[in-house]
Amino acid sequence: MKVSVFTSLGKFTLSLFPKDAPKTVKNFSAYVDEEFYNGTIFHRVIDGFMIQGGGFEEGIIEKPTRASITNEADNGLSNKALTIAMARTSEPHSASSQFFINLVDNTFLDFRSETVEGWGYAVFGKVISGEETIFKIGKVETGTRGFFQDVPVKPITIKKIVKL
Repeated sequence: MKVSVFTSLGKFTLSLFPKDAPKTVKNFSAYVDEEFYNGTIFHRVIDGFMIQGGGFEEGIIEKPTRASITNEADNGLSNKALTIAMARTSEPHSASSQFFINLVDNTFLDFRSETVEGWGYAVFGKVISGEETIFKIGKVETGTRGFFQDVPVKPITIKKIVKL
C-alpha cells in the first residue's frame, strides 16, 4: 500500500508494509481514511534524528484518538533513515495516531526484548519519493512552546494524506 502526504513544505510518498506490521498499517490506514491527519502538524523536529507528527493541530492542540495498538516493533524491521515508525509514550503498547520519520539510521530504537526498555518503535513503511521534503522539514528552525521542545517556529501542516 502507498500513500502520498501533502504538507505545507511539499509532498512525499510512503510505501507501507502490511505484511510486516499488519495492525500498525491497519491503524494508520484507518486514520488516513477518516482524514484524521488533515490539518495536523509536525510538532517535533530534531535535525539529525527524526520528524514527528500526526497528533496535534496548530497551536499544539492535541486531537482525540482511538485506543492504543499493540507494538509490532518485533517485526524484524529497523529504524533506518527514511523509515516511518509509530511514536508512543514510555509504555511500549501506547501508540495511537502519532508517527515519526527517521532522518538517519536510528537502530537504537529497534526491538531488543519484550521489556519496557527493549520494546522499541514499530517501523511500518518507508519514504519512496519526496525525500527532499523530509530533509527540508528536518532543517526548519525550532523552539520551545509551553512544555514542548523542538517545535517548528513556523508550523508545518499536513494538508492531506491520500491512498494511491
